[in-house]
Amino acid sequence: MAENREKETTEFVDHVISIRRVTKVTKGGKRFSFSVFVVSGNKEGVGIALGKSREVSLAIAKATARARKNLIVICRRDTTIPYAVEGRHGATKVVIRPAYKGTGKVAGGAVRAILDAAGIEDALTKAIGSGNGQNVAKAALNALSKLRSAHHIARLRGKTVQEIIQGS
Repeated sequence: MAENREKETTEFVDHVISIRRVTKVTKGGKRFSFSVFVVSGNKEGVGIALGKSREVSLAIAKATARARKNLIVICRRDTTIPYAVEGRHGATKVVIRPAYKGTGKVAGGAVRAILDAAGIEDALTKAIGSGNGQNVAKAALNALSKLRSAHHIARLRGKTVQEIIQGS
C-alpha cells in the first residue's frame, strides 16, 4: 500500500508560479509570512491553488495539497488540444491553439507551467492584457476547462460522433 502512495505522488508535476513575502506591521514589530501560488497536475488534469504560511516550505505544501484536490480534467488529442480556445480572468485573456506534433510549447511563464502539468506537449499560446502570473494562470485554466471531447459533444446533442464530424 505504501508503494501505491509513492507512485501516486511521483506522477504529479508541481510548479511554483510565485512566492510573495507579506509583511504585517503590528505594535510589537513586523510579522513576515509567505504567499505561494502553485500549479499541480498529473498529465491528465491540472489544478491551481494559493497557500499561505509563516514559512515558505509549509506554504508550498499547503498550496500543492489544495491544487491536487481541485484538479480539472483536460480534454486532449494526442499531444495537443482538439481545437483553439480562449480564456479570461480579470484583465487577462489567454488564447491556446493546437499545434503539430513536435512543435513544443510556445508559451511563457504560468501558461507553460499549466500546459506542462496538464501533459500538453504541443501548443501555441498568447497572453493578452495583464501579465500578472496568477491572473494568467487562472485565464489559461479557464480556457482549458472549456475543452470538450467529440464524444461529449455528440452525447449532448443526441447524435453519434460520425454525425458531428460530417457536419450534418
